Amino acid sequence: MKPRALLLDLEGTVFQSGALIPGAVEALDEATRRGVAWRFVTNATSRPRSVILRELSAMGLDVAPGRLFTAPRAARGLITARGWTRCHFLLRPALLEDFDGVEAVEDGAEAVVLGDLGSGMTYERLNRAFRMLLDGAELVTLARNRYWQANDGLMLDTGPFCAALEHASGKKAILAGKPSPAFFQAALASTGAAASETAVVGDDLESDVGGAQRAGMRGVLVRTGKHRPDDLRLSPVQPDAVLASIAELSKLFD
Repeated sequence: MKPRALLLDLEGTVFQSGALIPGAVEALDEATRRGVAWRFVTNATSRPRSVILRELSAMGLDVAPGRLFTAPRAARGLITARGWTRCHFLLRPALLEDFDGVEAVEDGAEAVVLGDLGSGMTYERLNRAFRMLLDGAELVTLARNRYWQANDGLMLDTGPFCAALEHASGKKAILAGKPSPAFFQAALASTGAAASETAVVGDDLESDVGGAQRAGMRGVLVRTGKHRPDDLRLSPVQPDAVLASIAELSKLFD
């Protein structure tokens, strides 16, 4: 494969449960030594980019902000490009710092922005957003992932709630994060590499591997994070390579 650039998922791929996956730092150092550009691409919608950077630093991985591409920041770019200034946010309050310049409103929204609310995702919150969509607001979702790996097991992600709002309102959501080709291309543009020279590495067959392949990149699956033994057998998506973990990243260069 010998990629010139790598786009790496974070949670489940580089770290899990607040700790780096063994071999992650060494793998990234080896990529740098070989002249391979790398960026992090994440659909994490529970905390802002500044917090993710601090978390990585606390784990022993100092990352320049320009290496980290997040779905919330991509959503902000999408919203401002369309000239929207008033949005209703279905996400955790701390994440609003990634939407500077956009007013958070409870009525008269131009768009409903859907992210991770955890246990705060109540019927009342969903129904209020549904009514705004009926009144003309557009639906922007930070991600479409079905589930994610928490410390105590798998948890519903943003995708099921997005599907519910789409079904009820009849509106198609605009996807800001993975597997949107525009999201991958924005990260890729910062590397100087072509799509055909790039591999996306992650633990999600649909979002990471399938999204990469649809964007003209290679998709590499790691058997960590949310990966389950039956995933490859049950999914129509087939990765270009499978690694036990990020620690085996150097296999892509040999």
